Amino acid sequence: MTQDAQHLDLSRLAQYLQDHVPGFEGPVNAEKFSGGQSNPTFLLQTPTARYVLRRQPPGELLKSAHAVDREFRVLCALHGTAVPVAKPYHLCEDRDVIGSMFYVMRFEEGRIFWNPTLGEVPQADRAACYDAMVRTMAALHDVDVAAVGLADYGKPGNYFERQIGVWTKQYRLAETQRIDAMETLIAWLPASCPADTSAPALVHGDFRLDNMMFDPHEYRVKAVLDWELSTLGNPLADLAYFCMCLRLQSSSHIPGLAGQNRKALGIPEEAEMVARYCELRGLPPIENWLFYLAFSFFRLAAIAQGVKKRALNGNASNTQAGKAGDMAGLLAEQAVRLINTCR
Repeated sequence: MTQDAQHLDLSRLAQYLQDHVPGFEGPVNAEKFSGGQSNPTFLLQTPTARYVLRRQPPGELLKSAHAVDREFRVLCALHGTAVPVAKPYHLCEDRDVIGSMFYVMRFEEGRIFWNPTLGEVPQADRAACYDAMVRTMAALHDVDVAAVGLADYGKPGNYFERQIGVWTKQYRLAETQRIDAMETLIAWLPASCPADTSAPALVHGDFRLDNMMFDPHEYRVKAVLDWELSTLGNPLADLAYFCMCLRLQSSSHIPGLAGQNRKALGIPEEAEMVARYCELRGLPPIENWLFYLAFSFFRLAAIAQGVKKRALNGNASNTQAGKAGDMAGLLAEQAVRLINTCR
């Protein structure tokens, strides 16, 4: 963790939380977690307990971005279900308290693995880690959204058509230079979008290794983190995004497994994980898999461009934001190489 460069009025925050979170007692100290590019996240420590605070970044924000209120709603809906999440305590919509909307949740003890090679995990246990993530994903997509109060959490219609439009607009708003590969994807994806016949499911939107907190002693997911991009949609978006992240170079800002010997590492091949997911959910083999992967590269490229724009504007939440933003062109080029194989 790093010391926070974005000042929090800790005295005011402590008084507010004492009034709104049962059992909270100040004074409070805060440290900013070093990970994450979007919504600044802090460890709060009091004499008796630890909490996590997640806030919108300061400054001018893109419309609909950094929706911590949506994150809080999802945590409330999922807490107590088969999908592990941290217990949510309170959402503060009063921006005068710390300068932006925020929520507070329970601090969970656990392990976060940052590199998909899982070097800190015994080779014989790595497949179990990946199976735990696939099982968690399947459990998420099997959630009855109406039963947990999320039936209105997304818009109707073809999810991928809608998402292509959303991320194209977000990319245009954050565009700093022309990227030819992005122009290719913006033309190809809408023309190649398959019909969406699946029932809407809750999708995480950023389902990858470092958004999973594992139990300190077991290879099971204890909490799924970072729900900012969650919505109702096609669950194959999460599966393809998860696999897309593993296709990245090991040296990229989000390290992947490209060029790695998965068998030697004890990590399942992509086809095995996709088959396992389909088995858990009772699905047939997936058609148009390359489209879903290409879309995932495109969306992450658009997100990276937004990070770069925030860095240039001086309101990014992470000092490495500029480096992350430079991924946009590389990701788009990877997607174009992918779609060229199915033309």
